[in-house]
Amino acid sequence: MDSELPDIYCPFPQRTNPHVGHARAHIDAWTRQTGLVHRESARNRFEQADFGAFVGMVYPTADREHLDLVADWFVWLFLVDDQLDDGHLGRSPERVRDVVDRMRAVIDGSAPAPLPGEGLPAAVIALADLWERTTPNAAPHWRTRFAWHLITYLTTATTWEAGNRADGVVPSEETYIAKRRHTGAIHVCMDLIEIVAGIEAPESLHNDPRFITALEASCNVVCWANDVYSFEKEQVLGEIHNLVHLVRHHRGLGEQQALDHVAERLAAETERFLTAEDELLEMYPQLAGLLVPYLDGMRSWMRGNLDWSRRTPRYNPADVAQYEEPKKYLEETVLGIAPDPSEPARPPVPAPAPPQAHHCR
Repeated sequence: MDSELPDIYCPFPQRTNPHVGHARAHIDAWTRQTGLVHRESARNRFEQADFGAFVGMVYPTADREHLDLVADWFVWLFLVDDQLDDGHLGRSPERVRDVVDRMRAVIDGSAPAPLPGEGLPAAVIALADLWERTTPNAAPHWRTRFAWHLITYLTTATTWEAGNRADGVVPSEETYIAKRRHTGAIHVCMDLIEIVAGIEAPESLHNDPRFITALEASCNVVCWANDVYSFEKEQVLGEIHNLVHLVRHHRGLGEQQALDHVAERLAAETERFLTAEDELLEMYPQLAGLLVPYLDGMRSWMRGNLDWSRRTPRYNPADVAQYEEPKKYLEETVLGIAPDPSEPARPPVPAPAPPQAHHCR
């Protein structure tokens, strides 16, 4: 890529959690225990991503127990997402239907908890563990909302995105932006702010237009920034679900113009968040005890996502060849679905261009 990644406006301070080291050790043990990562090649790539550092950047105030919990959610979401984005399953919506139904049954309680030795996919076993550790003490309306966001993530990623890939459909910018907040599972992660901060936001607040604006804007910032940083990787993979790609496609812009355009939209979304934040705090001074940590959690997500994206090898322009053979890091046991022998091999990855400088103000 000859273009340079643009500066992304980010007026929030860099922070990290003091319990990152413990979280790293915890997710190493948890992924072995659940069977999510077991082959050496997959383990090496998993460790390089450093999800412990990521979770510490986006939940800098979490205590050790809660940081371990949200770290496990991160691991689960990223590993499932890799199966759907990088592998054959991301183009075969019908092949993942059964395992998604089994996950839905864990979430809605329509199936008994998995038993050891039952032979279920690792992602189902791990999800059951996460659900049991996350929801027992949560308010019913929080559980309902969290379950809906989680199921919507799974169904949008496995039907809408996979269907587009299978049928060669290029979505509009407007449709993509609305769906992106679900395929990125960012609503799931924002819901976890309430668990980490020990707050319970009433439904009336979640239905307030100012809160909806703040949440939507912060989610967009996280998802679109990810699209900027992962753009080169996704171009190599032929991935169309990226805002930079869609801006190029629909507006006829060059690569640098598209990147700069998305950066400008990111700045506008950040300002939209700041305006909504001010309005919320002015309108509901009596709710400051839960609004301040909730909004702070959104700020931490916007900042921490940028900081991690700059350093993780997952998006390193000099290392896109890591995606040439997804079978080296995708574990069949995660979703319990073997590759389709008729699936064509991925085309060779071109040699990467030299890495360009990129910054976050």
